[in-house]
Amino acid sequence: MSRFVTPDGIGLHWEEAGEGVPVLCLPGLTRSLEDFDEFTAAVNDRARVIRLTLRGRMGSDHAPDWRSYNIGQETQDVLAFLDHLGLDRVVVVGTSRGGLVAMTLAMVARDKLAGVLLNDVGPEIDRTGLHRIVDYVGHNPPYADHEEAARGMAATFGPAFPDFTHDRWLHFVRRWWRQGPEGLEITYDPKMRDALVEQMQDLPDDIWPVFDALAGIPLAILRGEHSDILSAETFARMQARRPDAIAVTVPDRGHVPVLDEPEALAAFDQLLEQDIV
Repeated sequence: MSRFVTPDGIGLHWEEAGEGVPVLCLPGLTRSLEDFDEFTAAVNDRARVIRLTLRGRMGSDHAPDWRSYNIGQETQDVLAFLDHLGLDRVVVVGTSRGGLVAMTLAMVARDKLAGVLLNDVGPEIDRTGLHRIVDYVGHNPPYADHEEAARGMAATFGPAFPDFTHDRWLHFVRRWWRQGPEGLEITYDPKMRDALVEQMQDLPDDIWPVFDALAGIPLAILRGEHSDILSAETFARMQARRPDAIAVTVPDRGHVPVLDEPEALAAFDQLLEQDIV
Protein backbone atom coordinates (compact mmCIF):
# COMPACT_ATOMS: atom_id res chain seq x y z
CA MET A 1 0.00 0.00 0.00
CA SER A 2 1.46 3.35 -1.07
CA ARG A 3 1.11 6.41 1.17
CA PHE A 4 1.32 10.12 0.45
CA VAL A 5 1.33 12.66 3.28
CA THR A 6 -0.42 15.97 2.62
CA PRO A 7 1.16 19.28 3.66
CA ASP A 8 -1.02 19.28 6.79
CA GLY A 9 0.06 15.77 7.76
CA ILE A 10 -2.80 13.55 6.51
CA GLY A 11 -1.72 10.20 5.09
CA LEU A 12 -3.53 9.22 1.89
CA HIS A 13 -3.69 5.74 0.39
CA TRP A 14 -2.95 5.44 -3.32
CA GLU A 15 -2.16 2.74 -5.86
CA GLU A 16 -1.17 2.61 -9.50
CA ALA A 17 -1.11 0.04 -12.30
CA GLY A 18 -0.31 0.01 -16.00
CA GLU A 19 1.69 2.27 -18.27
CA GLY A 20 0.88 5.08 -20.65
CA VAL A 21 -1.18 8.23 -20.25
CA PRO A 22 -1.48 9.03 -16.52
CA VAL A 23 -5.09 8.76 -15.40
CA LEU A 24 -5.99 9.93 -11.88
CA CYS A 25 -9.12 8.33 -10.41
CA LEU A 26 -10.99 10.21 -7.68
CA PRO A 27 -13.85 8.39 -5.88
CA GLY A 28 -17.15 9.52 -4.44
CA LEU A 29 -18.03 11.15 -1.12
CA THR A 30 -17.55 8.18 1.23
CA ARG A 31 -15.77 5.81 -1.11
CA SER A 32 -12.21 4.62 -1.62
CA LEU A 33 -9.91 3.79 -4.50
CA GLU A 34 -11.39 0.27 -4.50
CA ASP A 35 -14.36 1.66 -6.42
CA PHE A 36 -12.04 1.77 -9.44
CA ASP A 37 -10.98 -1.89 -9.24
CA GLU A 38 -13.09 -2.87 -12.24
CA PHE A 39 -12.08 0.19 -14.26
CA THR A 40 -8.39 -0.41 -13.55
CA ALA A 41 -8.59 -4.04 -14.63
CA ALA A 42 -10.26 -2.97 -17.87
CA VAL A 43 -7.88 -0.16 -18.94
CA ASN A 44 -4.47 -0.63 -17.35
CA ASP A 45 -3.17 -2.18 -20.55
CA ARG A 46 -3.41 1.24 -22.21
CA ALA A 47 -3.08 3.79 -19.39
CA ARG A 48 -1.21 4.41 -16.16
CA VAL A 49 -4.11 4.28 -13.72
CA ILE A 50 -3.46 6.12 -10.45
CA ARG A 51 -6.11 5.76 -7.76
CA LEU A 52 -6.29 8.02 -4.72
CA THR A 53 -8.42 7.70 -1.59
CA LEU A 54 -9.16 11.16 -0.21
CA ARG A 55 -8.79 12.13 3.43
CA GLY A 56 -11.10 10.49 5.95
CA ARG A 57 -12.00 7.53 3.77
CA MET A 58 -10.99 3.87 4.07
CA GLY A 59 -7.22 3.45 4.07
CA SER A 60 -6.48 7.17 4.41
CA ASP A 61 -6.11 9.08 7.69
CA HIS A 62 -8.99 10.81 9.39
CA ALA A 63 -8.49 14.55 9.68
CA PRO A 64 -8.26 16.07 13.19
CA ASP A 65 -10.58 18.86 12.00
CA TRP A 66 -13.67 17.55 10.20
CA ARG A 67 -14.12 20.92 8.53
CA SER A 68 -11.27 19.97 6.22
CA TYR A 69 -13.61 17.47 4.55
CA ASN A 70 -14.45 19.92 1.80
CA ILE A 71 -13.90 20.10 -1.93
CA GLY A 72 -11.44 22.99 -1.69
CA GLN A 73 -9.15 21.10 0.68
CA GLU A 74 -9.48 17.89 -1.31
CA THR A 75 -8.49 19.80 -4.44
CA GLN A 76 -5.36 21.08 -2.69
CA ASP A 77 -4.57 17.53 -1.56
CA VAL A 78 -4.79 16.35 -5.18
CA LEU A 79 -2.48 19.11 -6.40
CA ALA A 80 0.09 18.28 -3.72
CA PHE A 81 -0.19 14.60 -4.67
CA LEU A 82 0.44 15.34 -8.35
CA ASP A 83 3.48 17.41 -7.40
CA HIS A 84 4.69 14.49 -5.28
CA LEU A 85 4.44 12.18 -8.31
CA GLY A 86 6.05 14.76 -10.58
CA LEU A 87 3.08 14.77 -12.93
CA ASP A 88 2.53 17.93 -14.94
CA ARG A 89 -0.73 16.81 -16.59
CA VAL A 90 -3.21 13.99 -16.05
CA VAL A 91 -6.57 12.79 -17.24
CA VAL A 92 -8.93 12.85 -14.26
CA VAL A 93 -11.74 10.32 -13.90
CA GLY A 94 -13.99 11.73 -11.20
CA THR A 95 -16.90 9.76 -9.79
CA SER A 96 -19.56 11.86 -8.04
CA ARG A 97 -17.65 13.94 -5.42
CA GLY A 98 -14.45 13.16 -7.31
CA GLY A 99 -16.00 14.84 -10.36
CA LEU A 100 -16.66 17.97 -8.33
CA VAL A 101 -12.99 17.99 -7.37
CA ALA A 102 -12.09 17.60 -11.06
CA MET A 103 -14.19 20.64 -11.97
CA THR A 104 -12.59 22.63 -9.17
CA LEU A 105 -9.16 21.68 -10.50
CA ALA A 106 -10.20 23.31 -13.78
CA MET A 107 -10.85 26.51 -11.83
CA VAL A 108 -7.54 26.64 -9.99
CA ALA A 109 -5.04 24.57 -12.02
CA ARG A 110 -6.45 23.93 -15.48
CA ASP A 111 -2.99 23.36 -16.94
CA LYS A 112 -2.85 20.13 -14.92
CA LEU A 113 -5.81 18.68 -16.80
CA ALA A 114 -5.17 16.80 -20.02
CA GLY A 115 -8.78 15.59 -19.98
CA VAL A 116 -11.67 14.91 -17.64
CA LEU A 117 -14.29 12.18 -17.38
CA LEU A 118 -17.21 13.08 -15.10
CA ASN A 119 -18.98 9.98 -13.83
CA ASP A 120 -22.60 10.80 -12.97
CA VAL A 121 -22.08 14.27 -11.61
CA GLY A 122 -22.62 17.80 -12.88
CA PRO A 123 -23.03 21.43 -11.87
CA GLU A 124 -26.48 20.79 -10.42
CA ILE A 125 -27.14 18.03 -7.88
CA ASP A 126 -30.63 16.55 -7.94
CA ARG A 127 -32.13 17.23 -4.51
CA THR A 128 -33.74 13.78 -4.34
CA GLY A 129 -30.39 12.08 -4.50
CA LEU A 130 -28.74 14.67 -2.28
CA HIS A 131 -31.23 14.09 0.53
CA ARG A 132 -30.78 10.33 0.13
CA ILE A 133 -27.05 10.78 0.65
CA VAL A 134 -27.51 13.04 3.67
CA ASP A 135 -29.79 10.43 5.24
CA TYR A 136 -27.12 7.72 5.24
CA VAL A 137 -23.78 9.57 5.59
CA GLY A 138 -22.18 9.06 8.99
CA HIS A 139 -24.50 6.22 10.06
CA ASN A 140 -23.79 2.52 10.12
CA PRO A 141 -25.97 0.59 7.66
CA PRO A 142 -29.01 -1.22 9.14
CA TYR A 143 -27.72 -4.70 8.34
CA ALA A 144 -26.38 -7.47 10.57
CA ASP A 145 -24.01 -8.88 7.95
CA HIS A 146 -23.04 -8.69 4.31
CA GLU A 147 -25.55 -11.28 3.14
CA GLU A 148 -28.38 -9.25 4.63
CA ALA A 149 -26.92 -6.07 3.16
CA ALA A 150 -26.78 -7.59 -0.33
CA ARG A 151 -30.45 -8.54 -0.09
CA GLY A 152 -31.33 -5.09 1.26
CA MET A 153 -29.45 -3.24 -1.45
CA ALA A 154 -31.07 -5.36 -4.15
CA ALA A 155 -34.50 -4.60 -2.73
CA THR A 156 -33.82 -0.85 -2.54
CA PHE A 157 -31.67 -0.20 -5.59
CA GLY A 158 -32.44 -3.19 -7.79
CA PRO A 159 -34.65 -1.16 -10.18
CA ALA A 160 -31.73 1.19 -10.89
CA PHE A 161 -29.28 -1.70 -11.41
CA PRO A 162 -31.51 -4.44 -12.84
CA ASP A 163 -28.69 -6.72 -14.02
CA PHE A 164 -26.92 -6.87 -10.65
CA THR A 165 -27.01 -10.39 -9.23
CA HIS A 166 -26.94 -11.22 -5.53
CA ASP A 167 -23.26 -12.11 -5.84
CA ARG A 168 -22.48 -8.72 -7.38
CA TRP A 169 -24.29 -6.85 -4.62
CA LEU A 170 -22.43 -9.02 -2.12
CA HIS A 171 -19.13 -8.06 -3.74
CA PHE A 172 -19.90 -4.36 -3.42
CA VAL A 173 -21.24 -4.35 0.14
CA ARG A 174 -18.12 -6.20 1.26
CA ARG A 175 -16.15 -3.35 -0.30
CA TRP A 176 -18.22 -0.59 1.29
CA TRP A 177 -18.77 -1.84 4.85
CA ARG A 178 -16.84 -3.91 7.38
CA GLN A 179 -18.27 -6.48 9.75
CA GLY A 180 -18.49 -5.26 13.34
CA PRO A 181 -19.59 -7.02 16.54
CA GLU A 182 -23.10 -5.60 16.31
CA GLY A 183 -23.53 -5.38 12.55
CA LEU A 184 -21.95 -3.72 9.57
CA GLU A 185 -19.94 -0.54 10.06
CA ILE A 186 -18.90 2.34 7.83
CA THR A 187 -15.26 2.54 6.72
CA TYR A 188 -14.90 6.34 6.72
CA ASP A 189 -14.84 9.09 9.33
CA PRO A 190 -18.39 9.58 10.65
CA LYS A 191 -17.54 13.25 11.12
CA MET A 192 -17.93 13.55 7.37
CA ARG A 193 -21.61 13.93 8.13
CA ASP A 194 -20.96 17.07 10.18
CA ALA A 195 -18.99 18.55 7.30
CA LEU A 196 -21.70 17.71 4.77
CA VAL A 197 -24.52 19.12 6.87
CA GLU A 198 -22.61 22.35 7.49
CA GLN A 199 -21.71 22.73 3.82
CA MET A 200 -25.30 22.15 2.73
CA GLN A 201 -26.36 25.30 4.58
CA ASP A 202 -24.43 27.37 2.02
CA LEU A 203 -24.83 25.02 -0.93
CA PRO A 204 -25.54 26.96 -4.14
CA ASP A 205 -28.31 25.74 -6.40
CA ASP A 206 -25.79 25.25 -9.17
CA ILE A 207 -22.09 25.62 -9.90
CA TRP A 208 -22.26 26.22 -13.63
CA PRO A 209 -19.25 28.59 -13.56
CA VAL A 210 -17.16 25.71 -12.19
CA PHE A 211 -18.36 23.44 -14.99
CA ASP A 212 -17.66 26.20 -17.53
CA ALA A 213 -14.05 26.26 -16.32
CA LEU A 214 -13.66 22.96 -18.23
CA ALA A 215 -13.97 24.88 -21.51
CA GLY A 216 -11.24 23.82 -23.89
CA ILE A 217 -10.36 20.71 -21.88
CA PRO A 218 -11.23 17.35 -23.51
CA LEU A 219 -14.33 16.16 -21.68
CA ALA A 220 -16.45 13.03 -21.35
CA ILE A 221 -19.68 12.98 -19.33
CA LEU A 222 -21.38 9.80 -18.15
CA ARG A 223 -24.87 9.59 -16.70
CA GLY A 224 -26.47 6.52 -15.22
CA GLU A 225 -29.83 5.99 -16.90
CA HIS A 226 -31.62 5.92 -13.53
CA SER A 227 -29.42 8.44 -11.70
CA ASP A 228 -31.00 10.46 -8.88
CA ILE A 229 -27.96 12.76 -8.70
CA LEU A 230 -27.45 13.89 -12.30
CA SER A 231 -30.85 14.57 -13.83
CA ALA A 232 -31.56 14.11 -17.52
CA GLU A 233 -32.28 17.85 -17.73
CA THR A 234 -28.91 18.85 -16.27
CA PHE A 235 -27.18 16.28 -18.47
CA ALA A 236 -28.81 17.85 -21.54
CA ARG A 237 -27.76 21.35 -20.45
CA MET A 238 -24.19 20.16 -19.99
CA GLN A 239 -24.18 18.82 -23.54
CA ALA A 240 -25.64 22.08 -24.87
CA ARG A 241 -22.88 24.01 -23.11
CA ARG A 242 -20.19 21.61 -24.29
CA PRO A 243 -21.38 20.23 -27.65
CA ASP A 244 -17.88 18.88 -28.24
CA ALA A 245 -18.02 16.69 -25.11
CA ILE A 246 -18.41 12.93 -25.28
CA ALA A 247 -21.78 12.42 -23.59
CA VAL A 248 -23.04 8.92 -22.81
CA THR A 249 -26.01 7.57 -20.90
CA VAL A 250 -25.07 4.23 -19.35
CA PRO A 251 -28.12 1.94 -19.45
CA ASP A 252 -29.34 -0.03 -16.43
CA ARG A 253 -27.36 2.07 -13.99
CA GLY A 254 -28.29 4.51 -11.26
CA HIS A 255 -25.80 6.51 -9.23
CA VAL A 256 -23.14 5.52 -10.16
CA PRO A 257 -21.96 3.51 -13.18
CA VAL A 258 -19.24 1.04 -12.19
CA LEU A 259 -17.06 2.08 -15.17
CA ASP A 260 -16.69 -1.45 -16.48
CA GLU A 261 -19.74 -1.07 -18.71
CA PRO A 262 -19.03 -1.17 -22.49
CA GLU A 263 -20.54 2.31 -22.90
CA ALA A 264 -18.34 3.78 -20.15
CA LEU A 265 -15.18 2.15 -21.47
CA ALA A 266 -15.93 3.28 -25.01
CA ALA A 267 -16.32 6.86 -23.78
CA PHE A 268 -13.00 6.63 -21.93
CA ASP A 269 -11.24 5.27 -25.00
CA GLN A 270 -12.74 8.04 -27.13
CA LEU A 271 -11.46 10.59 -24.61
CA LEU A 272 -7.94 9.15 -24.84
CA GLU A 273 -8.09 9.42 -28.62
CA GLN A 274 -8.28 13.19 -28.34
CA ASP A 275 -5.19 15.40 -28.25
CA ILE A 276 -4.49 15.00 -24.55
CA VAL A 277 -0.71 14.55 -24.51
